[in-house]
Parts: sequence; C-alpha cells; structure tokens
Amino acid sequence: MFIVALSAVLALMNLYLWKRLVKDTTGPGRTRRILTAVLVALALLLVATLVVPRFVDVPRSGWYAWPGYLWFGLLVYLFLTLLVAEPVRLALRPWIKGQPQESSATAESARPALNRRMFIARTTAVAAGAASVGLVGIGAATALGPPDLLQVPVRLRRLDPALRGFRIAVVSDIHLGPLAGRAHTEQIVNTINAAEPDLVAIVGDLVDGTVEQLGAAAAPLRDLSAPEGTFFVTGNHEYFVDDTAAWLTELERLGVQPLRNENTAIRRGGAAFDLVGVNDIAGAQRDDPPDFDRALAGVNLSRPTVLLAHQPVLVSEAAARGVDLQLSGHTHGGQMWPFHYVVTMVQPSLAGLSTVDDTQLYVTRGAGFWGPPVRIGAPPDVTVLILEP
Repeated sequence: MFIVALSAVLALMNLYLWKRLVKDTTGPGRTRRILTAVLVALALLLVATLVVPRFVDVPRSGWYAWPGYLWFGLLVYLFLTLLVAEPVRLALRPWIKGQPQESSATAESARPALNRRMFIARTTAVAAGAASVGLVGIGAATALGPPDLLQVPVRLRRLDPALRGFRIAVVSDIHLGPLAGRAHTEQIVNTINAAEPDLVAIVGDLVDGTVEQLGAAAAPLRDLSAPEGTFFVTGNHEYFVDDTAAWLTELERLGVQPLRNENTAIRRGGAAFDLVGVNDIAGAQRDDPPDFDRALAGVNLSRPTVLLAHQPVLVSEAAARGVDLQLSGHTHGGQMWPFHYVVTMVQPSLAGLSTVDDTQLYVTRGAGFWGPPVRIGAPPDVTVLILEP
C-alpha cells in the first residue's frame, strides 16, 4: 500500500512538472513531444526503481536504481522550487496580460502577451532546474562521502567513576542495498575503528535485502574492533525482508551480537552498566514486537541502563521504566530538507542529545540513506558517546 500511495503522489508530481517544464515552455510540435516522452520515461524509470527490486536480485538492480533514485531526488526539488515560484508567477500575471484596455486586442497585439508568458515560464524552468541540480549534486556528494565523526559527552547517573571515558560508537541506518554495497560498509567500519570505541552499537536499518543478496556487502562488519563487543537491534527495514532471522544469524557469524528484547552487563573491572536492546515497532507485524518487560528483566537498578531502540518514539516507554540513556536512529536527521519538519511531527527528536523526563535520548542521523542518494541539511554521521559520571 505504501508503494501504491507513493507512486500516486509521484505521478501527480510528474504531471505538475510536465505542465510547468514542458507545456508552458513549448508550443505544440516536435519539441513538446520529445520532452513529454523524456518525462514519461523518467517517471516509468522511477516506478521500476521502487517496484522491481522487490522481485529481482538487489545488487543487479543498481544499473537502473542509480538514475532512478537520482531522478527521484531531482523530481522532489524541481517540484518544490516550482511551487516556490508560483507566487512570483501570480504577481507577474498583470504584466503578462498587459493593460486592461488591451483585453480586446487583435491576435497580432496579443502576441507580445504570449511571448511574455513563454518568457516567464522558461525563465522559471531554467532557474528551478539550476537550483535543483545544484542542490541534488551537493546532497549526493554529502550522502556518498564519509560520515561525520561526532564525539558527544554524556553524563549518566550512578555511573561508576571507573567507567569514566567509556566510548560507545553509535551507528544506524546503513541501508545496504542496490546503491550501497561493500565499499559503503568498509568506509563506515574504518570510520568507527579510527575512533577506537570500547563498544559499538548498531541501532537498526542495516539492510534492504536478503542475506543471499547482501551478505557480501555486510561482511566487513566482522572487522569492527571494540573490546566490549558490537551489538545490534532491529530496525523497521529488517522486517521488510523475507527472513529476519537469517540476518540475525549472519550477524552473529560476523561477530555482531543481536539484542532481541534482552540485556547484558558491560563490565570494566568491578564497575558495570546494563546494555538493553528492544526489537523495532515494525516487529509487531511479524509477531516479534518490542518487549520492555522481557528486555529489562534482571537489570541492576543500582547502575545505569543504556537502551538500544531503533525509533526515538520508544523513549516515552523507556522513560516510564527508568532507562537512563536511549540510543536511536531512524530519522536520518530528516535526510532531505524540508522533510525535517515532517519527521519532527512523528518523532520526539530529529537528531542529537535531548531529554525526555529523566531519560536522555541520543539520535544519530545515520550513516547511509534511503531512496535518493541525497542528504541536504543532514550529513551522515557516526557518533562516539563518551560516558561521564
């Protein structure tokens, strides 16, 4: 249903672009027919990009996924920039039509008004195209470049002084798939290892495909180096694949420990804190929902509790249960402005460190992307949280 709804919206956006970029800028004839055919082909390419990977081998879909998703990003910003230009078009309407007394002019005297209309349409189209191409180009360079390495100190109640300076590398939303493969994973692993963390937390949305399709792309995760281990919780995309359990088994083989509504004590000498992981909300559709009672069973209330949960919205449940710190992803930091504002309507935090009641929430922007390989106003990141008493 999501793909159907998205396809309908994209069809309407393509229709609007045809009106503003083709019909308004050309007269009837060959040029209009060619441009219309190009726009239709791009629309069909985008539909294929969204639908076909569900039925074919994901790595082999890259040859059309790259142009398809880049057109997706360009389509979005062409649509937005043309919408922004609409008030300008309305303001110039009297100038386009000419003086009121010219309303009954002959066809010859009407021709300048037609030329003015075409001039405004073409100028708007060129300006929107230049702005959109520039934004998408910068956004693609940001999305495909190395993630920012952020270092954020976090003070925790009841943290034993022996754990001062403990470093947790948080990474999320890697989204291995048709556009992001083994090199993407290697880049992220190198970034994490360079930070020399004590523990790595992967908080969901690692893959957009099966183990058979993307196992080789995920293989560099075995090279993650952290003395206290690497841990993983599911994101919503882990439940979009046919066999979630196969990925959890593969991650264990790579030395990444899934936390499925469970906890483990992280120790340094006689000091410790409890690391807890809950399944993503989407797991409810597979009879595998988040279970806080089970996840928190047996934690020691005299020491801090750090929760891994893919979606920030779970922080209300975490706060009700006395969790000290929740680590999340999912939002991508908005990924493409102005969608930041939509994300903040459904999640309690877009990115960074915040507090809900007595629980601190840290949300990473993620190290990958979903859909268009474009990030605008939300660069990818890997975050190292430095624990302090």
